[in-house]
Amino acid sequence: MAESRAGDPSRPLERTALAVLLCLAAGKLLIHLLTNGNYGYFRDELYYIACSDRLAWGYVDHPPLSIGILAATRALLGNSIFAIRLPVVLTGALCVILTGLLARRLGGGRYAQGLAALAYLTTAISLTMSSFFSMNAFDLLFWLACTHIVVRLVESGNPRWWLLLGVVAGLGLLNKYSVAFGVFGLLVGMALTPSRRLLLSGRLPAGGALAALIFLPHLAWEVANGLPTAEFIRNATAHKIVAMSPAAFFGAQVIENNPFTTPLWLAGLGYLLFAPAMRKFRPLGVMYVVVLVIFLLQRAKPYYLSPAYPALLAGGAVAAEQLGRRWLRVAVVIWLVIGGVIIGAMAIPVLPPATYIRVARALGIAAPQEERSHTAEMPQVLADRFGWENLTATIARVYNALPPEQRAQAAIVTGNYGEAAAVDFFGPRHGLPPALSGHNNYWLWGPRGITGEVVIAVGIPRADLEKYFAAVVQADTIVSPYALPFETNLPVFVCHHLQMPIAAAWPLLKRYM
Repeated sequence: MAESRAGDPSRPLERTALAVLLCLAAGKLLIHLLTNGNYGYFRDELYYIACSDRLAWGYVDHPPLSIGILAATRALLGNSIFAIRLPVVLTGALCVILTGLLARRLGGGRYAQGLAALAYLTTAISLTMSSFFSMNAFDLLFWLACTHIVVRLVESGNPRWWLLLGVVAGLGLLNKYSVAFGVFGLLVGMALTPSRRLLLSGRLPAGGALAALIFLPHLAWEVANGLPTAEFIRNATAHKIVAMSPAAFFGAQVIENNPFTTPLWLAGLGYLLFAPAMRKFRPLGVMYVVVLVIFLLQRAKPYYLSPAYPALLAGGAVAAEQLGRRWLRVAVVIWLVIGGVIIGAMAIPVLPPATYIRVARALGIAAPQEERSHTAEMPQVLADRFGWENLTATIARVYNALPPEQRAQAAIVTGNYGEAAAVDFFGPRHGLPPALSGHNNYWLWGPRGITGEVVIAVGIPRADLEKYFAAVVQADTIVSPYALPFETNLPVFVCHHLQMPIAAAWPLLKRYM
């Protein structure tokens, strides 16, 4: 009998299996600790830092939990690139362990647990999301935690697990709304399997109430601020996110999860949906199908589906453990290691930028384009780590060249939150004032008393500026190799005499997207 069928998954965790999982998690930690300083701060990291200076129960484009984590991290460890990325590095290592343990809960032995953990470690999404701070790394963790809880629920039949699911789902919603789709998919999966009897438990609405209670402060913030996130989602869907065909969406899944893992997760999906041994755990396979359909209908970004893959990798690892020949098992491991090395070089800041571009061209590798403006030779998650210090230094040259009387009243206004957040983060060393922008939460933070008599504008077309100012003069150009195309060869304008009150001009700058 195959190792995966031996024993009860509630048996004590074997020391060898635990050692393998810990070694793989330590390997993931080491990968990121050695590479995370190779490029600069990522656009969204700078924006999150700006948000963490203004703690609230919500933000235009994300809930508050990840910002609270970042604020605590900065208070304890400072603002270095290694410090602010430590929470996502640790979270990624924990997800490696949890993926291996999920295989164990599905009946897998040592090989299955190690294989599932290795497969997750080598996915592009796992490597990428631990290489910069964002809410997405925590989203992976919350989906995995919810999956574990549902597995324990259907395994034990104990309705008390609904309460824990409510707490974890509520915290997950405070991090990113998409965890609701994962929980919904799991509930649909339970409804379509014998586990449906557990849906009749009174603990289910109690768990839902706990989730709602945890989420309530953020919901109250949304209502108080005019539901900005709903407006942000509408605009992003209509004007920002690239619409993909189902075939293109599936192709993006293959790339973002590492083509070398595709046979494993496809096998896992089939195993969870159709294998008699997985009848109890079929909700995991159904969850993937349900969420896939929802995201296709929503025209969501492909990476939104990535938290559903650990369950498929765990199922595939349990199926692979039943391969009769030892050499086949070894070959699967070698295959994943080779794929991990290749995809790792493309997913995290390992190679110098010029070398990266040459290698990507030679291999014919291109990351899926998920946003309409993000077209470059490097994928957005890497290209968006370049140019921010140079942008700030160029603005500082223009600012410091102004006559003292103009410099005293000058404001810096940018076209997007990345530019504004870069000025806020790097600007103090140059003596710059805080930046303003109409993009997302920067608009909500308001104009903060500027007069509009002198404005240094970046990332805003000259034609737009000339509608509002009496004089617009280009003072410099920001040139940042390897940055996204719209962040290089970027004019810096000095604008004089706003032709309307700032209270009338500010609403015109609003851009939730």
